[in-house]
Amino acid sequence: MNIRSVRFDHPDAVKLNDEVQAEYHVRYGDGGDATLLDPTDFDPPRGVYLIAYDEHGRPVATGGWRSQDTNDEGNEDGDAELKRMFVVEGMRGRGLARRMLAALEEDARTAGRVRMVLETGSKQPEALALYASSGYEPCAKFGYYRHYDESRCFAKKL
Repeated sequence: MNIRSVRFDHPDAVKLNDEVQAEYHVRYGDGGDATLLDPTDFDPPRGVYLIAYDEHGRPVATGGWRSQDTNDEGNEDGDAELKRMFVVEGMRGRGLARRMLAALEEDARTAGRVRMVLETGSKQPEALALYASSGYEPCAKFGYYRHYDESRCFAKKL
């Protein structure tokens, strides 16, 4: 797997984002994640967006983090918010998400962030299992979906 940093508006990022949005719609029936994201949210040093490519140059996994500090959505100073973790269906079960997560954590740590936070949903058992097995613990809800019953928020000190 070859992991590359790209802009969130890169064509491969847009393609994978469309795929994850379609999956969210299937699972939740709500049209996808309504969280507002700007490509500049992921520009270093205040974030990064990564895509993993297979040996044929096909984009197969993605994820990013963006800086968050104390705000009215429940974030704290030093937060790195994990966004758009996704592995294409045919490549799941090979450890790609775990490798992507580790790369994102290392990048956020290097950028001086002190805590990785994420929001996922109750209808994403694979994500819940990944984060629990990677040392994430439940935390106070934050972000766009903080008032939704299906929202699950987690944090890990970097």
